[in-house]
Amino acid sequence: MKKALVTGITGQDGSYLAELLLSKDYEVHGIMRRASSFNTARIDHLYQDPHINGVRLFLHYGDISDSTNLIKLLYRIQPEEVYHLAGQSHVRVSFDIPEYTGDVTGLGTVRILEAIREAGLKSRFYQASSSEMYGKAKETPQCETTPFYPRSPYGAAKAYAYWVTVNYRESYGLFACNGILFNHESPRRGETFVTRKVTRAVAEIKAGLTDKLYLGNLSAQRDWGYAKEYVTAMWLMLQQEKPDDFVIATGETHSVRELVDEAFSYVGLNWRDYVEIDPRYYRPAEVDLLIGDASKALHELGWSAQTRFKELVHLMVDADITALKSERKQKV
Repeated sequence: MKKALVTGITGQDGSYLAELLLSKDYEVHGIMRRASSFNTARIDHLYQDPHINGVRLFLHYGDISDSTNLIKLLYRIQPEEVYHLAGQSHVRVSFDIPEYTGDVTGLGTVRILEAIREAGLKSRFYQASSSEMYGKAKETPQCETTPFYPRSPYGAAKAYAYWVTVNYRESYGLFACNGILFNHESPRRGETFVTRKVTRAVAEIKAGLTDKLYLGNLSAQRDWGYAKEYVTAMWLMLQQEKPDDFVIATGETHSVRELVDEAFSYVGLNWRDYVEIDPRYYRPAEVDLLIGDASKALHELGWSAQTRFKELVHLMVDADITALKSERKQKV
């Protein structure tokens, strides 16, 4: 039975990846930060699965800012695969806490790479890189050879993490891969991210619980895919004969305005009646257009996005409507 260690296991990607690995009979270990309240809602259902029942899923307290703890965990667990998904992942927030973002999102990667090396392991390593590294994109669409031009502390931290992953691969022979994932969403997306903010608001407005949604730049264009599919690409990267870097994307781009229009019209509402622009949500430096070319992933991994934009928006709206109904029932 293979062992995998997942940082950020309680997040959107981590929870879907844990499901995938468990379905492939892995023993899965996850690192979670100590907090005064539990933040395991996205993976709680895995403990209720009779085929798992806690036997193959283990959570460990830790933090990617603590290198000593990382070395101890890796040495004790001895994982064949390490998926590094943890970090400060909100682009707008990175402008407010740039130093913390650089420390956790950037230096956190070198800490875990160094922990693998210090523990003397042959673990295969996956780094969660981001399309935000392209920022003010030098070419369209963006592929593995497109130069980086990050436009946020988050994007800059991810660019550092990307290059240090390449450096450890070339310097120490580690099996280390970068997955350059473009925006990927799901019903498990955090509610402060624009896609989930929109679909959650649509559910609340449709239910008569609120009447306004405040957003920033509606013109920004992104390549949005389904997170549940993207974690399969992560796993595929670590099953190859040689480590490499891959863009994971749908190859389509849509604006925030299109996202809003699709979500509201899906439930029979006109978004212009409910959406207002709030300058507080503007970024100091905007990324105008991102669209990925994932042809390398198709040719070498056999991976391609299956869920398209409208389908993704609809499944997220449906999930938020269902979740809201459940919440209201519990309060009664």
